Amino acid sequence: MDYDDSAHTVRSWLRRIYEYGPFTAAFNISGNPAISLPVGHSQEGLPIGVQLVAAHGREDLLIRVAAQLEQAVPWRDRQPAIFAGAPQV
Repeated sequence: MDYDDSAHTVRSWLRRIYEYGPFTAAFNISGNPAISLPVGHSQEGLPIGVQLVAAHGREDLLIRVAAQLEQAVPWRDRQPAIFAGAPQV
């Protein structure tokens, strides 16, 4: 990533951020706590996630909601057909 490139204007810097992570950039900049959770898979086996965002200082709420989602839709033992990392035992 070239975020620290001195040739960037504000517009080109924002464009670069939004090219890489259009759904997370706003919260990285604002400082709001956010989390992305792997709640499902498409028919083709691609992961489908949900992003949750909370108010400033409400990480506690975000983690509680994420924990409830994990209980309702467990993802610990799910693994796509192709992945990077060690296989689960």
